[in-house]
Amino acid sequence: MSQTRIAALALLALLIAAPLWAAEEETETELAKKTQNPVADLISVPFQNNFNFGVGPNNVTQYVLNVQPVIPFKLSEDWNLITRTILPIINQPSIAPGVESEFGLGDLNPAFFFSPRKPGALIWGVGPVFTFPTATDTQLGSGKYSAGPTAVALTIQGPWVLGALINQQWSFAGDSDRRDVSAMLIQPFVNYNLPDGWYLSSAPIITANWEASSDNTWTVPVGGGFGKLWRIGKVGLPVNTQIQAFYNVETPDGGPEWQLRFQVQFLFPK
Repeated sequence: MSQTRIAALALLALLIAAPLWAAEEETETELAKKTQNPVADLISVPFQNNFNFGVGPNNVTQYVLNVQPVIPFKLSEDWNLITRTILPIINQPSIAPGVESEFGLGDLNPAFFFSPRKPGALIWGVGPVFTFPTATDTQLGSGKYSAGPTAVALTIQGPWVLGALINQQWSFAGDSDRRDVSAMLIQPFVNYNLPDGWYLSSAPIITANWEASSDNTWTVPVGGGFGKLWRIGKVGLPVNTQIQAFYNVETPDGGPEWQLRFQVQFLFPK
C-alpha cells in the first residue's frame, strides 16, 4: 500500500474518531458539572472524609466520615424533589484532660429541595432541613430535634459553576438538659472545569452557632483544592474524587485550626 493511501486512511480514522473523543470528553465534563450542582437530577453516593486538626486543649485530630446519598424524585413534569441525607461516622480522640475518646454515629441530617426540572440561567431549590439526635454519645451530637429552611442557588457559565447553599435550624424537642440549637450553615462554592474531567474547586462550610458567645459564634474556613471524574471497570462507572484543604480564619474555642477534606462520590446517571 502506498504512503499516500496510508496517510489518507490515517486521516479518515482521525476524522471518525475525533467526534467520539469529543463526545466522551463532553460527557465527563457534564457529569463533573452535575456533581457540583446540589440539585442535579442525578443519583450519587458521596463518602466525604474530613480530618479536623488541632481540636480541643489536647490538640487532637478528629475524623468525620459523612455518608451522604443524594436521590432525586420526579414529582411532575415541572418539579423535582432532591433528597440529600448526611450520616456522620465520627472518631474523636480525647479532646481534653478527663474527657474520654469516642467513636460512633453523629446526628442524622436529611434535607429536601424542591427544584424546577427545567431551570433557566439560575438553578435553584428550596425546602426543609432536619436534624435527628441519632448520635451514639453525647459528645458526638446535639441531643436535640431541629428543623428549618434550606435553599441553594447556582449558575453554570461555560466552565464555571458558581453558587451557594444555606440553611438555618432551630431545636424544637429533645433532651431538656442539653443546650438549645440555633445554627446556620453557609456553603459558597466555586468550580472551574478543565478538560478530561479535571476541575478546580473551593467549597468552604461556614457555620454560625447563635447560642454561643459572640467570640465563639463563627467557624470560617478559607481554602480549596481540585478534583477529577474517573470511569472505572468495564461498564465505565463514573466516580468523582476531590481533595480540598481549609484554614479556619475564625473558629470557636477548642475548634479545629484547619481541615483536610477528601471525597469519593459514586455516580449513577440515568
